[in-house]
Amino acid sequence: MASSFSSVAALQLLLGLLTINLHITDAQIGVCYGMLGNNLPSAREVISLYQSNNIRRMRIYDPNQAALDSLRNSGIELILGVPNDDLQSLATNPDSARQWVQTNVLNFWPSVRIKYIAVGNEVNPVGGSSWFARFVLPAIQNIYQAIRARGLHDQIKVSTAIDMTLIGNSYPPSQSSFRGDVRDYLDPIIGYLVYANAPLLANVYPYFAYAGNPRDISLPYALFTSPNVLVWDGQYGYQNLFDAMLDSVHAAIDNTRIGSVEVVVSESGWPSDGAFAATYDNARVYLDNLVRRAGRGSPRRPWKATEIYLFAMFDENQKNPELEKHFGLFYPSKQKKYPFGFGGGRNYGEVAIDQLNATLPLVSDM
Repeated sequence: MASSFSSVAALQLLLGLLTINLHITDAQIGVCYGMLGNNLPSAREVISLYQSNNIRRMRIYDPNQAALDSLRNSGIELILGVPNDDLQSLATNPDSARQWVQTNVLNFWPSVRIKYIAVGNEVNPVGGSSWFARFVLPAIQNIYQAIRARGLHDQIKVSTAIDMTLIGNSYPPSQSSFRGDVRDYLDPIIGYLVYANAPLLANVYPYFAYAGNPRDISLPYALFTSPNVLVWDGQYGYQNLFDAMLDSVHAAIDNTRIGSVEVVVSESGWPSDGAFAATYDNARVYLDNLVRRAGRGSPRRPWKATEIYLFAMFDENQKNPELEKHFGLFYPSKQKKYPFGFGGGRNYGEVAIDQLNATLPLVSDM
């Protein structure tokens, strides 16, 4: 009986610790504000739409001055993007980086709560964006030094956003690694992130993984609707594809043995039209479950709630191919496309229990 009581007490303590950790960590969801549409509302209307829907984090892909001005005193935290086309000048000229920071950061800080600067998006050293790759790290470093010179390097973190194509082996997640042909590009960036205590930004899309391999990946696993753990990877259990993909990034970083780096999910979404499995219902279920999931960590990082930015705020009619036009959470009319909210609405105690079920071995397994 005493042994049983101490086991219960230990479990309650562990639940309490997890609950406290998750409660302390702000689990608010973010939404990416793309602007590639000719029928979108004004920046000021967009910021009001974020506020009225309790969306407290935003990502923009370039330093749009109207958006930055409208964000003043809004309380919305921001990922501020550096377009790939600007990387060369920022990498090769420290004065350009200092001027960029003055114009787009210091002129708005602190009334605009810039949290991260994403220097480049989905640059791949092998493929269509390979020309930009040589400029990513020096541009990051020059912007970081400009931020550091003003004493803001602990408040504004400078990073870059990658996509999942840089992962080579991703199954099982614990054996994940970055592709051999991108290590010369990524390893120095990871080394910088360790030094600067900055997270890696990762765009994580179960939709594309499922659409590319529906034979081996089930739709419930991709949509968070699987009733049970489908993949066991040692002590880690995976009930959904998002967690498996996120942990493959965690493991790939860990397996470089360079150092510990957190991961922020800088994009994730599901299109409602335009391609295989791109339906309104699939998008609604995925996005609703992703918002609910935002309050907890992944199996490999259960102690830290995952910071997630949904893609995207609006359907953008100037994007291609067709499915890229249908990722919006809102129509350009500002009407909500889906019925759910964005407050990360799950009970933290319930999250802790869920996480224990997903990641800790049962007594019967020992």
